[in-house]
Amino acid sequence: MSRDLNKVVVAYACAFIVGAALLFFLPLSILIKSLAADIGATLVIFGFSRKYKNTSFYDAYWSVFPPFIALYWFINHDLLMRDNNLVALIVVGLIFFWGIRLTLNWATHWPGLHHEDWRYEPIREKAGKSELWADLFGLHMFPTLIVFAALLPVYAVMNPSRVGFGFWEIIGIVITLGAILIEMIADLQLHRFNRDKAPGEYINTGLWKYSRHPNYFGEYGFWFGLMIFGVAARPEGWWWIMPGVIMMGAMFALTSIPLMEERSLRNRIGYAEYIKRTSVFFPWFPKT
Repeated sequence: MSRDLNKVVVAYACAFIVGAALLFFLPLSILIKSLAADIGATLVIFGFSRKYKNTSFYDAYWSVFPPFIALYWFINHDLLMRDNNLVALIVVGLIFFWGIRLTLNWATHWPGLHHEDWRYEPIREKAGKSELWADLFGLHMFPTLIVFAALLPVYAVMNPSRVGFGFWEIIGIVITLGAILIEMIADLQLHRFNRDKAPGEYINTGLWKYSRHPNYFGEYGFWFGLMIFGVAARPEGWWWIMPGVIMMGAMFALTSIPLMEERSLRNRIGYAEYIKRTSVFFPWFPKT
């Protein structure tokens, strides 16, 4: 396991080097350079995924790169030298808290390179002869672009049209921090359950009693909270600040959750009854 994790660390170090080089040398705007660096780093991880025949090399990318993009935006807007940088500091801190927590959760429970997320192989098989392109664009580039779009509210916070700390900033903190804690608790409950579960069992206690996917609810809440910060900082930019979180929600609703539900119905005893009584996403009291 440790040797496999070392390979992943090397992959991400190479991705960081490529991303940093693009940020340093490209004569473009901060935002476009950031996108180019994000795409370049994703291509490096894709190369390692193909070399080791395991797309789970990409799994940690979701939580590893956003904190550094946010930090790059913070530094390049000279916010360290400003007096009115409280909101930006809070947002960067929340993103690092989220990213470190989620990455450690992945690293702690990742079995190694003999394991690959079960969702990847069916997508490649369905693509047939085009599986390489499905791997590149569907499993690597698509989520990278979704996350980048969902990060645009952070860019708005770094370059706001309305400066100050008020009601909506408080709402943003409550939603974002609360969502991180919900996702953390849901993950801890799931890992504790998985240690002792019997084949075919599913978790329906704790937060999972009120939502079939409280971890996804927490993850989406985090991005929704960032959107609140972005719209509060730059209300006139709602048209480019909000689409990212809408696309994130669509990805969860149309792809991630249906795949999980289909698999659970196939493999878990009594899951159909669990569906009837428990909310799919938003936590709510179960039906009797």
